[in-house]
Amino acid sequence: MLIDLLIAWLVSASSLLIVSKLPVGVEVDSPAKAYLSAAVLGVVAAVVNPILRALFFIPNLLTFGLLSGFVTFAISAIALGIAASVVQGFRLRAGIWSVLLGALALSVVSHLIYAFVAPAY
Repeated sequence: MLIDLLIAWLVSASSLLIVSKLPVGVEVDSPAKAYLSAAVLGVVAAVVNPILRALFFIPNLLTFGLLSGFVTFAISAIALGIAASVVQGFRLRAGIWSVLLGALALSVVSHLIYAFVAPAY
């Protein structure tokens, strides 16, 4: 379990570093800031996730689960925005567009990294 948490943290930090090189408006000053940002992002997502899931439970139920993808994306975007506001050296240049594009790019890059890492452990 601890190894899984460490791998998730490393994948998240690596994804942040890669996304910061893409033209989506996400900036990370150094690898150390990426590791710190990944830790903060994980904690924020763990706190925001149950709150938003509870808020969107009834609309999700009424739409037979069609909002579940939107809720997951919203959680990622909100967590990214909060983490960027908390960690110095982790910025979103273009406001809401950087949050949306950054969350999308972060999820795609993380998924690709997990595709390579998952068979190894």
